[in-house]
Amino acid sequence: MSLLKDIRVAILATNGFEESELIEPKRALEKEGAEVVVISPENGEIKGWKNGDWSDTIKVDARVDQVSSKDFDSLLLPGGVINPDLLRRDPASVEFVKSFFEDHKPVAAICHGPQMLIEAGVTNGRTMTSFTSVRKDLENSGANWVDDEVVVDSGLVTSRSPKDLPAFNKKMVEEFREGKHAGQTA
Repeated sequence: MSLLKDIRVAILATNGFEESELIEPKRALEKEGAEVVVISPENGEIKGWKNGDWSDTIKVDARVDQVSSKDFDSLLLPGGVINPDLLRRDPASVEFVKSFFEDHKPVAAICHGPQMLIEAGVTNGRTMTSFTSVRKDLENSGANWVDDEVVVDSGLVTSRSPKDLPAFNKKMVEEFREGKHAGQTA
């Protein structure tokens, strides 16, 4: 049985995404029947990061300024140090993220990915986790940071690092299957 049949998931990423944090969740979503679309500020391909160096590229399916949250059921934000730092400088990417919260749609972010949530102004009052270096940023934005492998708060799924991917992927699939959450708001 496909848990995510008829579910469209956007993955927002750019150069410097942590390879495992995009590839493994994408594989888990597709295994459950989701249609996964890679969105980026750039056309063409984006380059991943693995073990302190550049790694493989992945094809971009659509530019962020050509799509809307209305086109998708949920959003995945992989981490990597470079990826969210570049994305949060792009107003179209920030607005794209914020619109998922305005529409009460589930969002999953791992490692440094929550930096995009801070930039979108959607973390105040939320219970979340992240890579440890993002902790103070989340707390300063009003989030309640906890040190758990995966945290779920009204449709928002967060995890700390690639070592948490099994738990992250399981909860992401579960929340994406449940769909909209009233508590998921900007």
